[in-house]
Amino acid sequence: MLDSLFKPIRKTLTGSVYFRFQSLLLFFLEMQRLRSQLLARPLLESRLRGYCTSSSSEKIVASVLFERLRVVIPKPDPTVYAFQEFKFNWQQQFRRRYPDEFLDIAKNRAKGEYQMDYVPAPRVTEADKNNDKKSLYRALDKKLYLLVFGKPFGATSDKPVWHFPEKVYDSEPTLRKCAESALKSVLGDLTHTYFVGNAPMAHMAIQPTEETPDLPSYKRFFFKCSVVAASKYNISNCEDFVWVTKDELLEFFPEQAEFFNKMIIS
Repeated sequence: MLDSLFKPIRKTLTGSVYFRFQSLLLFFLEMQRLRSQLLARPLLESRLRGYCTSSSSEKIVASVLFERLRVVIPKPDPTVYAFQEFKFNWQQQFRRRYPDEFLDIAKNRAKGEYQMDYVPAPRVTEADKNNDKKSLYRALDKKLYLLVFGKPFGATSDKPVWHFPEKVYDSEPTLRKCAESALKSVLGDLTHTYFVGNAPMAHMAIQPTEETPDLPSYKRFFFKCSVVAASKYNISNCEDFVWVTKDELLEFFPEQAEFFNKMIIS
């Protein structure tokens, strides 16, 4: 049913636009299914009172992609830089020529006028030199993403692994509230955070396989959240944490590298 629904849309939307549209539509269908179950539960309880039924419903997990935006403008691509240089040289041929006295700021400056010599801060910080992945003050021209070290839901072994902050959906009014609880359990509070929208940015359906028959069946929804006016967080409730770039993040998840490469636009 979903393949026939997505087939005409796939022809018009391509790439990450279609990927996000599919996630939003599946999220909407999943919320409609949960809503219908909640509305039908009192009726079923009144009709089937006295009968005992057991059904293993599919779990829903809310994960948070907590990102720090760029601090400095990234360096332009060599091709873009070459074009900008060519454009500048081309415009210089037809520019209006002004007198040298008009352009000479040093000669026209009045005596005693205050002049501040601006020295830009270095793009490479001490955290970059020391490869300190616990610091937000690194890779200033790239986005950083938070990963925590622990045991996530659906782990195939008891060993802790790197994963995003997450929480299993329980009784929260919305799935975003569940995502907020997941991030709050790691940061302590959400003062310097901003959740982008109420809908998830992507989803992942996990099913048991022949190699992992004991793996529970569940769906994981990803919510985007940004760092706001903060240079450090008191991260707890996990064994370890790191702030990584997109390229570094893909190395942590080699099996899902293609999925996260489409989900994260940097």
